[in-house]
Amino acid sequence: MFRPAFAVRGRAGGRADAKPPVVPRRGIGYAASQHEPAARPERSGAAAAQPGADSDMSGTVITIAQQKGGAGKTTLAANLAVTLARAGRSVALIDTDPQGSLGRWFMMRVEDTGGAPGMEFSTASAWGVSYEIGKLANAHDIVIVDTPPKADSDLRPALRAADLILVPVASSQVDLWATEGVLDLARRERVPARIVMTRARTGTRLSQEVAATAAEMAAEVLQAAIANRVVYARTLGLGKGAAEAGKGPACTELAALTDEVLAAIAAP
Repeated sequence: MFRPAFAVRGRAGGRADAKPPVVPRRGIGYAASQHEPAARPERSGAAAAQPGADSDMSGTVITIAQQKGGAGKTTLAANLAVTLARAGRSVALIDTDPQGSLGRWFMMRVEDTGGAPGMEFSTASAWGVSYEIGKLANAHDIVIVDTPPKADSDLRPALRAADLILVPVASSQVDLWATEGVLDLARRERVPARIVMTRARTGTRLSQEVAATAAEMAAEVLQAAIANRVVYARTLGLGKGAAEAGKGPACTELAALTDEVLAAIAAP
């Protein structure tokens, strides 16, 4: 199975001289919940001591995690990277999932565009995540980390290094059950988490029930959702994002999702 064992430099011609303002990485607000701490301390201990994981990193780290497979982690990571890059942010992607789906997507993008401008890609195992994140965050506005479908000690380095955790939840009760493990780890690591509804079927009773149950969990649910659309699967297989398929519902919902993610990052 394909799995790139080295960092892929995807920015043709180096970084542009006129770089957009860096999104603040400190002071991300927590969801209003009695289960979550009021403030997050500065990075310390093992994370700060890792070579390359400098506490003065300028980029914002977004980790995408979900214990259950098939929830749309890679779809969320790829599409968020595309919309952020189109908005002028420099983006780095890290794939820690042995399946390597995000790596396949990126290589397809490199072949199609001749260099995937505005993006950089790397892989890392659990023990190397902190180092790789620190290195890339020093050179990019945003680092997006795609993780394997698990909620154990191997996931903790990616959660601990994050400024924001996004937890995709497909429209099923089973996905919600699997979410509790990730949210528990996020609380332990004192990192804010947001739930993103994926494969949503607007107007169905099941979708409404799942959304209502998610709202009762110890994490804020983003208003924007990724609907169950063919365009997401089609564009992912081509190394593209749904926003690059032209104007349409997917483009609109991704723009709204990106705005909410940026607002969560900038929240005091």
